[in-house]
Amino acid sequence: MQIASEIRLAVDIGGTFTDVALEQGRGADTVRTVTKTLTTHDAPERGVITGAKKVLDEARVAASDVTMMVYGTTLATNLLIERKGSPTALLTTEGFRDSIEMRNESRYEQYDLNIELPEPLVARRLRLPIPERVNVRGEVLIPLDEQAVADTVPTLQEAGVQSLAIGFLHSYVNPDHEQRARDILAGLMPDVEISISSEVSPEMREYERLSTACANAYVQPLISSHLSRLEAELQRIGIDCPLYLMLSGGGITTLETARRFPVRLVESGPAGGAIFAGHIARSLGLDDVVSYDMGGTTAKLCLIDDGQPHTSRTFEVARIYRFMKGSGLPLRIPVIEMVEIGAGGGSLAHVDALGRIAVGPESAGSEPGPAAYGLGGEKPAVTDADVVLGRIDPDNFAGGTMQLDKPAAEAAMVNHVGEKLGLDAGNAALGVSEMVDENMSNAARVHAIESGEIIEKRTLIAFGGAAPLHACRIAEKLNMPRVVIPPGAGVGSAIGFLRAPVAYEVTRSFHQRLSTLDAVACNDLLEEMRTEALGVVSAGAGDKPLTEARYAYMRYVGQGHEVGVEIPIRIEQVKLDDESGNSLMSAFESEYNRLYERSIPNLDVEILSWVLTIGTEPDAVEAQSINDGPDADRPTPDGTRTMVESATGESVEAPVFEREKLAAGQRIDGPAVIVETNTATVVTSRYDAMIHQDGHIILERSAS
Repeated sequence: MQIASEIRLAVDIGGTFTDVALEQGRGADTVRTVTKTLTTHDAPERGVITGAKKVLDEARVAASDVTMMVYGTTLATNLLIERKGSPTALLTTEGFRDSIEMRNESRYEQYDLNIELPEPLVARRLRLPIPERVNVRGEVLIPLDEQAVADTVPTLQEAGVQSLAIGFLHSYVNPDHEQRARDILAGLMPDVEISISSEVSPEMREYERLSTACANAYVQPLISSHLSRLEAELQRIGIDCPLYLMLSGGGITTLETARRFPVRLVESGPAGGAIFAGHIARSLGLDDVVSYDMGGTTAKLCLIDDGQPHTSRTFEVARIYRFMKGSGLPLRIPVIEMVEIGAGGGSLAHVDALGRIAVGPESAGSEPGPAAYGLGGEKPAVTDADVVLGRIDPDNFAGGTMQLDKPAAEAAMVNHVGEKLGLDAGNAALGVSEMVDENMSNAARVHAIESGEIIEKRTLIAFGGAAPLHACRIAEKLNMPRVVIPPGAGVGSAIGFLRAPVAYEVTRSFHQRLSTLDAVACNDLLEEMRTEALGVVSAGAGDKPLTEARYAYMRYVGQGHEVGVEIPIRIEQVKLDDESGNSLMSAFESEYNRLYERSIPNLDVEILSWVLTIGTEPDAVEAQSINDGPDADRPTPDGTRTMVESATGESVEAPVFEREKLAAGQRIDGPAVIVETNTATVVTSRYDAMIHQDGHIILERSAS
């Protein structure tokens, strides 16, 4: 066969499945092959190799012909959640060793007397104080005690420390002490990985900065060794192309950068899903979208405006209390902003102490998996509920590669839910499904309200192995008029990796008041940031044109949190000057009004942090309206299936259609099921389906 000029491979490791996508060619001529394989938690790279070989065989492509590979993994996240990282120590300013344990004194449950807070990643005995002190302006008050730094070596060696974080007070202004301490210890302990906070997270707020530096150090040795093994295994099977890593902020970066800052990989999979949904939104001309990604372990929601996902500079990992904000470890890294709950296909259901059905956050994962997998799992999962309700065909799961055990799923439902509530298997499964859908819908409502958005006006783009099964019901609950199920929905995040730009974000804290803005100093800082970002991006960008975005994070003087404002001047064209303060004030008040519908007159505004992102331009798309395209005859069903309608609880005989047989313009009335290799779309009676000319399933609320 003729070899395409570009053959791109993407792999996304999830908690249950490893998703693989291979694309040949570009644009309208793209040929895509996708597959799934169970995640191998003991050696994640083994699952990657299995999936890669499988998709290459199906596409009849030689490994040596792959021109680019993009990889995203949950390994860093899992190491933090499961506390399985490397033995780590922290060097910090004398008198501040307990900063990461004192946190910021906020309580996520105000009145819970038995509140649990996450334990720091570094035990107190390995938080070593060093005499030194720099003030908020970067002036040295106490010189670094270099002998005290060297004297920590016996303690570190005795504890078997493999990784070290260094975080001194106000190092984001003056990093000299951190850099010197690193140089000393690198010479004395060359085998120890060292992370310094002024490089990992050069921003004010010491708790968040130290927490991020510790997290980076905690996962660095294992991530680095995993990436080295992966690189070697890929070369062994003949894949010797450039390997890029998906970052939490929505860009891809080089292997070397990922090794230096593995903490930036914690949300790489979900970020790929948001990029995928943003690309779909642009291709359909949709301005206001919600992406809904439901896999085996979690479900994620992201707001997307004008094809661009909402972003944030803060993230929490390893939340220990019902995924509640404030109960996890804070990370100051660039991330795509999304809400995440423990509601995936493998999430386990039980009856709580109050006699209510509860689902997650515990997950069956891939080992042993839901009861229906027949791999030893006995507790009911969401997948078991979908099997019992008729949404999943036990004989045709994952394209027929797995045979599911429906009697085992029914038994698990009865034993762990039904018997306690006096329900048969069907009603127990319906209760589990409704609880999952309501949890997701409620999370979407709250997230939209907190972001100043109206959820009902948006289109839901659903992907991930489990999302198309639940998308219509969630849209019903949220009163959303339209749902889009794109081609390749079952491996959406992996496809999103191939749409992501090569990009890197640099952040610096530099306090300025608009009334006394130092334009020269601001320009110098931004030019330094631009140089750093270009140094990372240029390695993978080649000759592709670059885009640049600059933001100032601002607040009224006296406030505790900032608002991100895009700097209204392109620095490479016009320098910031003494008039920029007025422009920045106007931009700040506009964004503040959008969020809070008010402004505060006669009050000065201050800038705390500056953010600069450089990346390659996203793939150009030619928007195809949802309503454009041909009309076609009604398709003939490939069979029928007994399925329970969630809204009514009644069993219906639903026609079943194979997605690959459907033609553009064909319409299907709900209820129905549209099956494909890696997922299935449930069309409820309140929605009708139409096949878009680009292959999307467009679900519109039925006029009847």
